[in-house]
Amino acid sequence: MSARGKARKRALDILYSADMRGEQLLDALDRVVEAGDGPTNDYTAVLVRGVAEHASRIDELLSTYSEGWTLSRMPAVDRNVLRLGVYELMYADDVPDAVAVSEAIALVRDLSTDESPTFVNGVLGAIVKGKPATA
Repeated sequence: MSARGKARKRALDILYSADMRGEQLLDALDRVVEAGDGPTNDYTAVLVRGVAEHASRIDELLSTYSEGWTLSRMPAVDRNVLRLGVYELMYADDVPDAVAVSEAIALVRDLSTDESPTFVNGVLGAIVKGKPATA
């Protein structure tokens, strides 16, 4: 697994933990750092802070593009992988869309249900198609 792949996995751990505890993302990141379990790769913190900063827009996009699924109905792993994927698609200019999608699929393939890779691919693919082109 690449360094960024490990950073994504660690960021997912923090997002998932915060989601399950009902904790703010930045508080969860601080808790992990204070416990001495902080990110060893700076990209982990970039991802967590980015998702926190853009959380309302990210969740709005997920609600729009995940036809028939509310955020609360999604498996928690899928919901948080999608949040990471949307952050990378919309705000991480140095990550190609195809990489953001394939990395998200890899995470759910390893950590979620058998149906999750198809679901995540469909949602992120729809967001990519709806993404405004930049010149």
